[in-house]
Parts: sequence; structure tokens; C-alpha cells
Amino acid sequence: MGKVLPAIESARDVRWGQDAAMDAWLHHFKTENNIEHLMNPERVASDEQLKFMVALDEQQVFIPCSDETLMCLMEEEPSDELMREYGRIWLHTVRLIRKHAFNKYHERKVIGFCRLRFKTHLLSRIMIPSRLLKRMNSIVLTQCSLVDPYSTKKLAANRSAFEFFTNSATDRMLYSTPSECMYNPDLRNLRSELDIIELVRLMYFSTMPELWSNGTPSYLDIEKEINKPCPTSHALEVLLGTEKDDRKTILFLPDSSGGIVFDLYFIRALLRLGHKVILALKEGFIFDSPTFWDAMQDPVLVELCKTAKMVPNDTISKNLLLALLRSHRFLIVSDGMREKLNLYKTNVTFSRAWKECDIVFAKGADNFDNLLNCGHSFTRDVLGFYRKDDGTFVLEAKTRASCVRKFSEEAINEMASRIIEQMRKEKQKGRTVMFYSAVIGSIPGETDTAIKLVNTFVSHLRTRLDRTFIINPAEHFEEGMDGDDLMFMWEQVQRSGLLDVWRFQTVEDIETSFALLDRKVPSVWSGKDSTFSTGCTKEMRIALDVQKKNPELQIIGPSSEKFFRRAEYGVGKYYDAGITSM
Repeated sequence: MGKVLPAIESARDVRWGQDAAMDAWLHHFKTENNIEHLMNPERVASDEQLKFMVALDEQQVFIPCSDETLMCLMEEEPSDELMREYGRIWLHTVRLIRKHAFNKYHERKVIGFCRLRFKTHLLSRIMIPSRLLKRMNSIVLTQCSLVDPYSTKKLAANRSAFEFFTNSATDRMLYSTPSECMYNPDLRNLRSELDIIELVRLMYFSTMPELWSNGTPSYLDIEKEINKPCPTSHALEVLLGTEKDDRKTILFLPDSSGGIVFDLYFIRALLRLGHKVILALKEGFIFDSPTFWDAMQDPVLVELCKTAKMVPNDTISKNLLLALLRSHRFLIVSDGMREKLNLYKTNVTFSRAWKECDIVFAKGADNFDNLLNCGHSFTRDVLGFYRKDDGTFVLEAKTRASCVRKFSEEAINEMASRIIEQMRKEKQKGRTVMFYSAVIGSIPGETDTAIKLVNTFVSHLRTRLDRTFIINPAEHFEEGMDGDDLMFMWEQVQRSGLLDVWRFQTVEDIETSFALLDRKVPSVWSGKDSTFSTGCTKEMRIALDVQKKNPELQIIGPSSEKFFRRAEYGVGKYYDAGITSM
């Protein structure tokens, strides 16, 4: 490896700019694992999208694996545990090929191809095991012309789990009242306690693969297992809250087919309690993990998901997601992945679902490793649960980062309403209402300068324009709000029907602002105007739409055609890096 890497205790300690050898290793690590956004912007989440999910400092690097795996990857000598994991991946690969190759010649060819690719990764020892597994799977699926080689097995697992659940003996086990509850004198407390017991029992069921994979289960053993106390169940109670608390929006990450049947009954219980749920399924094949298309094709899942709204759009907007949650309390989305949880590879819809939820329920050992057994903090509370190899049930919570502030739809609506009410009062006084759209975050490292320019120019306009009320977005920013929050709020203001003038920042505006600050225009700002911002491009589309309903609206600034050379605004930011056409 060359120079020995600095000692770190956890992924939370990994940052750019502290050690040259570490920086070099990180570049190599991100490149080899294909998690560098700039090298593959269509397939790898941007920093802005990652920050929907992970609470990161300015120089902090997100590592999409457990701390234990990271330590193994950073060791100078081969780690025994890492090599064993690589070995298990090779066995998975060979078994898949031998089961699905066309003939012996084809089998030898595909195994030979995979062996060459595998040796390359084995020598570097920098591949996260889940990424290596995904790469090997991709080769086999392509070479053997497979879509989902586990489809029959998954259908059988779901059918067995459904038959077990609908058995009268199962119903009796699930809903029998524990003896200790008989002595609870308060009916309200009893109701809450019974709800938690039901949810924990469903969690127990969903983590017992013997219920759908080993023939006829022993009901006596199962009843004994699900009646075991869960000392950590208070974490579930705290996160879900009491009847007096607001109902939660929950993002649920399942683990396996068979278990997904119990997960869906668990989700039904959450819905009955008034919560909203977004279920995130895999985009494509990863062994027995349930996929988005399974929910549309498997008869058992189709029946259990009939009250859900399937959302096939991978790049859903904040507006549409919130609208869907208002009209449907149960959504099913794809996480965009054909591998174990890797937040770099999730799609925009999943990232926004994470951002808009209150709690992430992460089921299974792999999800537990990547979310709770890592040093990173996340933007939402995470509740992880799984069953160890020895049969021990584990339920733990990781609270969201203390620095994260979640803006609910109601809170953003309230901010928009306050501005709209102020606009209405100014119009009643006979004043002209103007909105000023300007470059804010479109030039990396220049956000503070952009805000100063906007504030300077709006102050200048206010001294020149009589009886004009000017809305300056920079004056309404609240700490913790990102681009999506702001665009969602401002669209309500912009579509209120109260605007008389919509002014878009021009080159002349920027030059005037620098002159007022007694500064020359820096080269990075030369020639810039609102057409450089894709946030402003989105606003120009809104302005033209509003003008159709209100022809008296005056739009001032660069011509609209100059805006539309840009792509749609990016995830969580005000701009998009590339001009799509000239």
C-alpha cells in the first residue's frame, strides 16, 4: 500500500485534507468502488443527495459500510475476515453459474471470466464486499441471460410465509394477551402496551426464516420464542411516540422474501395506528431480497400490497412526494439498487423518502451493519432489527444527528403563508409586489458573496423604486433549510397570484452590486446572471406558467430562451452543473 495510513477508530473520523496518504487512499477507494459522483454522476449520488441521508461535516467522507469492514480494507496485510467474506462471494458466484449456465462449455467460460475479474479485485483488496458481490452478480446475470434466478424460490418463500400467517394457530399466538398485561389498571396504557407487543411479535416472526424455509415449523417452539421479552422495545415506543404525539412517516427497509410477508403485516399495524409508511424494495436481483417488481407480480405480495400506491418514478420531486403522502398513507418505491444498502447508489426518490420521513426502520444484519454498526450519524432516527446466527433477536436505535433540523411540510407551509400574508397587506396598501430571483448557490465557494450581492442590489432597488415591496429570498433563509425546502416554500409564494413584477438577476445587476460594494467584478462572476442558475431556470418556468393565468405579471430580466439551455435543478441544490444544449 505504500505509506501506512493514519490510525482511525471509526468512519466518522475520515476526512479530506488531513493526511496526503489518506486522501490518496480515499480517491482510490471511491474510484475502485465506483462511488465517486464526478466519475459517474448518473449512477452515484451527489454530496447534496447524500446529505439528505447522512449528517456530514464539510470535509467528512461517507463510507458505505460498517466500521469493521472499513478497518479490514485499510489494513496493510490481508485481513482474515475480509478474505473469508471474499471467499463466500466467490462460492455464491460459482454456484449461481453452475445452476444457470447453458452447458458445460458455457459454464467453464463464465467461471473463467469471473475468476479473472475476481483475482483483480482480490489483489487490490479495496472492494467493499457488497460491491464485489454486486459486480460478480452483474457478470453472471449478463453472461447467463438472467433477470431473477431466485424468482421461483422467492415465490415459494412468500407463499409459505403467507400460509403460516393465515393459520389459526398463528393468529392465536400473535393476538393472545400476555398475563402481565392483565394487571395494568389504566386502559390507555394497556392499549399502547398491547400495540407495542403486537409490533415486536411481528418483528420476531419476520426474522425467523424457519417459518418459510424449513417445512412445517414447531408451533410450540415458535410460541415460546415470540413470548420472550424484548428489553430494548422501549426504543420502538420512544420513536413511535404516544397517542398524543404526531403520527410518524416511516421509511421501511426490508430484508428477505418470506420475511417481507410479516413486514407487510407489520406495516398494516403501523397504518392502523395512524402512521404513514414508505416501503423501499430493491431495483433488481440480489438473491432473496424482494424487488419492486415482485410487489407487482407475486400473487401473495400483490394481495398484501393492494392498498399501497406503487411509485415507479426514480426521480420524484419533493412536491409530488408530499402530495402522494397526503393522498396515500402507504407508498412503495424502489431504492434504485441491485446490492446491499449503499447510500451512494440510491435513487433520488429513495433519498427524498428518507429526507421526508421521521424514522427509518432497517431490517436485517446487512442494513444493521451499514447504519448502526458504522460511526456515521444520519439525518433521521434509525431503528435496526435482525436475528443473529445463534437466534438472538437484536433491536437497537440510533437517534438522528443533533445538528440536523427537520422542516416538516406544515412548518414550510407556515413560513410561506407568513410571506403571502405580508404580500397581501402590501397590495392592500396599493404597493407593487416584486419578487427578485438571483444566483445564490450556483458558483461553488461563492454562496456568501452571492447573498451579499443580492442583499446589496435589493437595498439599492428599494431606494430607487417608490411604493414597491420587494421580496428578497436571501432575507428569508433559515438555518437547516436546503434547496428542496426553499424551492418548495417559494413556489407557494410565487403561485399565490399576488406578484406584479418578477425580476430575474442580470449581468448588469451583478456589475452594479460589485460597484456598490466598491469592488471589481471577479473573473468567476464575469458574465454571470440568473440564467446560470438552474434554480432560477425552474423559477422562470413557474413565472411563465403564472403569467398564463395572470397576464398582467411583468417578467423582467434575461429572455426566457436563455434559461432553457439548462437541465432541471439538482437534488438539494439551486443549480445543475451541466448545460445540456446551447
